[in-house]
Amino acid sequence: MSASAGALATAQQADLPSQEADSRQETVIVTGTTAFGATKSDTPIVETARTLSVETADMFIDKGALNLASALAYVSGVTAEPYGFSTRGDFPQSRGLELPRYRDSIQELFGSYNSTRADLYTVEQIEVLKGPASVLYGQGSPGGIVNYVSKTPRDTFGGELRAEVGNFDRYQVAGDVTGPIGGEDSPFSFRLVGLYRDTGTQVDQVDEETKVIMPSLAWQATPDTRFTLIGLVQDTDSDTAAQFIPIKGTLEPLDDGTYLDWQVYAGEEGFNRYNTSSDQVTLLGEHRINDNLMIEGTALWRSGEADYHQAWPAFIGGTRYINDVLGVNLFSDTTVARTFYQGDNTFDQLAGDIRLRADFTTGALEHELLAGVQHQDVETDSNTSYYFAGGALAGDFRYVLDLKNPVYTGAPDQAVFDAIYNDAPTQTTKDTGVYLSDQMAYDKWRFTAGIRFDSVENEAGAVSQEDDAVSTSFGVLYRFDNGFSPYVSYAESFEAVVGTDINGNQLEPEEARQYEVGFKYEPRGIPGLITASYYDIEISNLPNPNSLPGNAAQQQGISTLKGFEAEARLQFDEIYFQAAASTIDAEDPNGFKLAAIPETQASIWTTWRPDGAWEGFKAGAGIRYVGETVSENATLSYTTPDYTLGDLMVGYEWDQWDFSVNARNITDEDYLTGCLTRGDCFPGLRRTVVASLSYDF
Repeated sequence: MSASAGALATAQQADLPSQEADSRQETVIVTGTTAFGATKSDTPIVETARTLSVETADMFIDKGALNLASALAYVSGVTAEPYGFSTRGDFPQSRGLELPRYRDSIQELFGSYNSTRADLYTVEQIEVLKGPASVLYGQGSPGGIVNYVSKTPRDTFGGELRAEVGNFDRYQVAGDVTGPIGGEDSPFSFRLVGLYRDTGTQVDQVDEETKVIMPSLAWQATPDTRFTLIGLVQDTDSDTAAQFIPIKGTLEPLDDGTYLDWQVYAGEEGFNRYNTSSDQVTLLGEHRINDNLMIEGTALWRSGEADYHQAWPAFIGGTRYINDVLGVNLFSDTTVARTFYQGDNTFDQLAGDIRLRADFTTGALEHELLAGVQHQDVETDSNTSYYFAGGALAGDFRYVLDLKNPVYTGAPDQAVFDAIYNDAPTQTTKDTGVYLSDQMAYDKWRFTAGIRFDSVENEAGAVSQEDDAVSTSFGVLYRFDNGFSPYVSYAESFEAVVGTDINGNQLEPEEARQYEVGFKYEPRGIPGLITASYYDIEISNLPNPNSLPGNAAQQQGISTLKGFEAEARLQFDEIYFQAAASTIDAEDPNGFKLAAIPETQASIWTTWRPDGAWEGFKAGAGIRYVGETVSENATLSYTTPDYTLGDLMVGYEWDQWDFSVNARNITDEDYLTGCLTRGDCFPGLRRTVVASLSYDF
């Protein structure tokens, strides 16, 4: 579904036969018109003075993506997997900062470890809007946002059945059916998406079972009015893949020159679990008032919960702490004390965004005006028991684990956790924003100007705080006849900080501003788009650890991020070509590099679908390079080496059948995505091979 009739037609082509789907892909590459998407607008990518990348379902399926993080691995400027192999969620970062998660232009995840991760099978396409975006979205990360476009009903009958099998005992079955209810002329259409997955992982003791069902109903009330209601129920039972393995034995060798098995399980069987569930209902609506006015909106109710238990190395120096500090000599040099954690986390949200779009002319200027009101009411609750080092600090060594020769000990009695249970107050955030954005065209010039006012209320028990913020954005782009479009833009963002300084004064929101300059090139005669940009982001009102003792200047810290990004997406008859490259220079308020952020990244992907005698065959190949990362503070500095990974796809399509085999990290490289000064490293994803067979009807 789209915000206009033209974009609606584009989005509804997603499940049509291959010739029409290819046309749709070319349209997305060139224009990027999206359904309730990241820009809340029909303005094509080539006319937007910002950096926006789109990955359609066809694209990330060809690349063998199994989750959101892997779907973004070929997007310029995005660090897809900064914390390696993970089951607790997806943590992609753009321009060195975390990307908040949105669905159909409404944020759908707040807090940490309190809901399910998004499943790719429910998604039509993924969009990354890079840089500060508070004019459209209110408080958030200066790195940008990631937005998923949900699968929604089509007006013609169709669908697919799909089965997958892969290494690590991966099995998945899924189905997607859509069409009109009661005949072709019916104003009602439906879609039902369902999935069941049972899989192991590269860590032997970590398994996953996931069930997803997403029904949706669309009502074309009048030729100018359409509503879509989307339900989503998901349940996942799993364990946590992150084992927090110490630097010594991963990045650095052990005393005997050997290394640990990076896939060692540091948890405790029978105790560890990460079970999540979520329910949500989304309402999309649009009504065209006349040829010049349209009103549209999104409303979301979402509830999630997580039952999270884990044991992990306690980062107190392992044997070095036990032997040197306590003066005992009972354990090997790979033995670690373990922290035991229990978390009972919940999340509830009500949100709405309603906006008026007006197309009109004033003199020589053509306007696409967007005026909106957005409100969200979010409650998060995290109640925990945290048994640091499992009693080793008091001389209780019953729960230590030798990471080289693990013998699992069992977990402490539940009474231990009950005694230290922290029933934290529920945290409530209410945010209301009013915004205005105008996309103006004058001959070949494109001007953008936006402003937004936000009022944010935060409450946590007896602590309450109110913040106000004004955000602005501006952009200028010029479209040459040869397809070349240079631009410059300015954008702001803010994020509330709850608390007071040493004198009792309320802390101000963190603020960010970005200058961006770049170009977009739409080649003549070749469907595609080439983009390049340079950005300069400054984040202020950050903590200032270097302030003098007793000084109230906790918010004098400034962080800077500067970088270059380039991306190309081109369709050469039978070959689709995608390339990306980026560099970043990012520093925290103390001048240290941001942890686990590679300074350089590059990737290339090609897909070949030949005509003639080879018609039906398909093949794809990609290479991803991720540069070294640094984690440092005043006393420590760790450099994690760069790595290069290869991905392959081969398959055959005939009639209504589609068979594919995808391999990610085809050479099964061992690599670390980053190591932190707190003392742990994150192993990357091992080789995954998945065969899929689908039947379209």
